[in-house]
Formats: sequence, C-alpha cells, structure tokens
Amino acid sequence: MTDDTDTGVTLRDGVEIALSDGTRVVADAATPDGDVAVYSHAHGDHLYDDSPGEAVCSPTTAALAGVRRDDPVAAVSHPRVELVDAGHVAGSRAVVVEDPDGTTYCYTGDVSTRDRLSLDGFEPPDADVLVVEATYGTPEYVFPPQAELERRIVDFLEDTTDRPVLLFGYALGRAQELQLLAERAGRSVVVSEAIADLSAVIASHHDVSFPGTRYDDLDDLGPGDAAVLPSGVAGSDWVDRLCDRTDALAVGFSGWAVDDSFLYRGGYDETFVLSDHCDFRELCDVVAAVDPERVYTTHGFTDELAAHLTSEGYDARSLVADQHTLADFG
Repeated sequence: MTDDTDTGVTLRDGVEIALSDGTRVVADAATPDGDVAVYSHAHGDHLYDDSPGEAVCSPTTAALAGVRRDDPVAAVSHPRVELVDAGHVAGSRAVVVEDPDGTTYCYTGDVSTRDRLSLDGFEPPDADVLVVEATYGTPEYVFPPQAELERRIVDFLEDTTDRPVLLFGYALGRAQELQLLAERAGRSVVVSEAIADLSAVIASHHDVSFPGTRYDDLDDLGPGDAAVLPSGVAGSDWVDRLCDRTDALAVGFSGWAVDDSFLYRGGYDETFVLSDHCDFRELCDVVAAVDPERVYTTHGFTDELAAHLTSEGYDARSLVADQHTLADFG
C-alpha cells in the first residue's frame, strides 16, 4: 500500500484515484479530465454532463446513458480496472483499481447487498482502500428484510384494487421494481414515457421483461390500475388534480420512508420503505467484508458513518473536496 499520509484518493469532479505510475482514474465525474473515466451507473448524480467519448462502465450503463444524455459514451475496459456488480440498479458496477505498487482500491459508487427482483446483491471484494457511499449512513436507517418489504407492498396493492394507484419512484431502478411488484399484485400497469424508455433498455440487455404500457391519458385510470411515475413529479399540482379526478392513491417508495416526514414532504397518501441502497447495518457489513486499511465515505451521511467506523477501529475519514491526505484532515 502507499505510505501512511497519502492514499492517492481525492474528491474533485468525481472521485479521483492517482496511481503510482501517474495514471489518474476518475469515477463518476460530470466533466472527467483524468486518464481513465469510470462510471458506476446511470443515475444523473453519477453520470457525465459532457461525454468523455469512452469510459469504463457496463454496456447497460452506456446504453442507459444514451437515453439520459444527448451525447453517448462507449463502454471500454482498462487493464487496471475491474468492474464488480454493485447491486444498485441495472448495469451498476463498483470499481476495483490495481495500482502498480500493489495497492488495491475499491470505489463502490451506490451499492446494495440485497438480492432484489431482477438484481443480485453486491459481493464486496478485497481492497486496501475503500471509498464507500454513505446515503443511509446513520443508525436510524435500518430496513426490514427485502422479502418482508415486498410482501407489504404487494398486500397493500391487492387490498386497494377498488381504486387506482400512482406509484412514485426513481425512473431508473425503483420504477422497474414497482412495475414488477404491481404485476405481482395483479394490477394493470401503465408507465411514463421516461420510465418506459429506461425499462426497454434494461430488458434488451438483461433476461427480464417489465409489464406496463405508455399511458396516453391518466384521466382514464380506473380501479385496479397502477401508474408508475418518476418521484420528481410527486406532490405537483397536476398530480393533486389527477388524484381528485380519479380517486387515485399517491404512494411513495424510498429508504427515506423510514422517517414519517417523507410522507408529508411528498404529499403521499401512503409510503413504503423500498431502497436501491444499503441501509446503515449493510454499509457497516460491506466495510467489514472488505476489511480495508483505510475507508473514505462519500455521498450522504459521510461524517456520521466515518465517525462510527472509527469507533469500530477502522481508519475512516469522510472524503472532502480537494483533500486527500491525513494531514489535510487534521
């Protein structure tokens, strides 16, 4: 491993890993300027604004980026970079980087260790330095087992077939899960154009199909119908008017639903915990499985998770923009 004062990890535009031979690997940057551009998945906060032309990513992520961005990216490989299934959304990958000096780095991006519907959970690799997400990096965010969460959702959808439902989740990831759960509950599924486009890309790259047709007019919703919509439109005036006209229930899905305030912030009638991320306990389990010499936390409750990991005996720091040595944290 590198010396005790500098691991070569920096948070700038994306997470940069500087290797001992001068190679700069840059992960999830809006405008990458390193030698190797890497993208963990196709969520907007991890994707480019300006395409680097080619990047180390999965073919699914490249195809999804082609839907979400005006300029495409070509998926390529690199001899020092290995991609590991991250279990977050279709095509998501953690990144394992081998330095010529023998140091191994793992950047998780967003990650989930749960097997969920069409996705297999993340299996943590060995690494000397771990950069781990901290979205749900505080102890109050501990989720029930996945099978229990899915059962609760399906039971609700079966018990409310006398009314249409509007199901709100991220267009990439959550929305595909909701399509499958609504089908399991016997609902007739319609989806927004954005969700339909993303689902079609995923289906073309994986052995999975998603129910649901693109809707023409949501005013036609009736009992037993389920419309899957992007979470960003929840609570909008047109959604409120639609619920009034069709007697539809607005239902939100997120790990943030652990907190009752999520229901009121989104203007939902009902909420359920359903997440594409590790909960707090699972994040701690990831760190224990990797057993790194150093941990950096990023994206979320970074300080809180780093403090907890330090109390557990790890050399852990929250990753701060443009700081990368232990002296910088002093």
